[in-house]
Amino acid sequence: MSSAPPQPSPQPSPFPVSVVGIGADGWDGLPEASRRVLCEAEVLIGGPRQLQLAPADACPGERVTWPSPLREAVPGLIAGHDGRRIAVLASGDPMFYGIGRTLAETIGADRLRVLPHPSSVSYACARLGWPLETVEIVTLVGRPRASLAGALYDGRRLLVLSGNRHTPGQVAGLLREKGYGGSRMRVLEQLGGPYERIVDGAADTWDDAVRLDALNVVAVDCVRDPGALRLGAVPGLPDEAYEHDGQLTKRYVRAATLAALAPAPGELLWDVGGGSGSIGIEWLRAHRSCQAIAVEKDPERAARIGRNAVALGVVPRLRVVTGPAPEALAGLPVPDAVFIGGGLTAPGLLDACWAALPVGGRLVANTVTLESEALLADRYRAHGGELVRLAVAAAVPVGGFTGWRQAMPVTQWSVTKSGVGA
Repeated sequence: MSSAPPQPSPQPSPFPVSVVGIGADGWDGLPEASRRVLCEAEVLIGGPRQLQLAPADACPGERVTWPSPLREAVPGLIAGHDGRRIAVLASGDPMFYGIGRTLAETIGADRLRVLPHPSSVSYACARLGWPLETVEIVTLVGRPRASLAGALYDGRRLLVLSGNRHTPGQVAGLLREKGYGGSRMRVLEQLGGPYERIVDGAADTWDDAVRLDALNVVAVDCVRDPGALRLGAVPGLPDEAYEHDGQLTKRYVRAATLAALAPAPGELLWDVGGGSGSIGIEWLRAHRSCQAIAVEKDPERAARIGRNAVALGVVPRLRVVTGPAPEALAGLPVPDAVFIGGGLTAPGLLDACWAALPVGGRLVANTVTLESEALLADRYRAHGGELVRLAVAAAVPVGGFTGWRQAMPVTQWSVTKSGVGA
């Protein structure tokens, strides 16, 4: 009996997916290459506002509006028009907080041809005279306003990408709450278009009754109010920056712990025995692309970690898992680093954390008890690394004089998994 003939493998589409950036100036602001792509497209995909900017007489292709939720629908939608010339319309620069990233991650960058337009950020910097490389960009499109808090520093210039016309009022409210009410705010609307406008004001006196356009960017000149808590850009924030019940890695030990964990862009931390969440939060403040998972068995403390994350501007990058370790570690994504701040003597915890680390991953564990210290000393003999004791003393009044009060010393084991004997 002869076998069935082999089936031909699917042929790739002869056309790339073209992604065309378009601004508030619409069709008139497009270069010839972008216009030609839209005119020749058999399918035009985009949001209602972008599709309306492409004239039907010049762009006769079939029009498809993005469904919601968008990301999950992208592969099927593109595949459904495979073999046809597809043009995706995007606002401004598609690769700057735009649909370009989603397309690259879902269908592959090699299938894309991107024709960018100046972004709203480029326009804003041009109007304000701000060098782009000196400006911090924060997006509040689909993200909580609390994520802005992590970018607030005295003298810093921010450009906030708005989700709608209500975003500037939300920005003003957060600035007042965080002690930055004196900050100057400018809302730049319809940048690059015929209805461009700039609304100037200050967070303290911002008028929410002013009618604003939904297409806007908020420029903030950050000014910290006198007496507002100053937060630095490096680990070791003041203890009073955190809500806690005493379960808090104190400032100087925290700074040493983050130095040992050595966060790098894009890395994931497990903060096991999260307490108040300070280690995970300061890991996230090290770089906007870092991620962290805090594991805390006490529901009240887990809720407190969430509140601290909101207050210090690291939502939604901090995920809180409520449950005892090591059971709560099951199914979590592979970490680049693990910090164990409590529960070291729980059966199987240290072994589970060590097993979860890939080669090159780091583990740091702190303790103040003799029992846990003995456990760390045993693992130090087995795996190497560094075993140190951190001791901090603070000056306090002693009668009419000043003396030292010693805090409980902290034993810290830090190690990088080598793969030898792992």
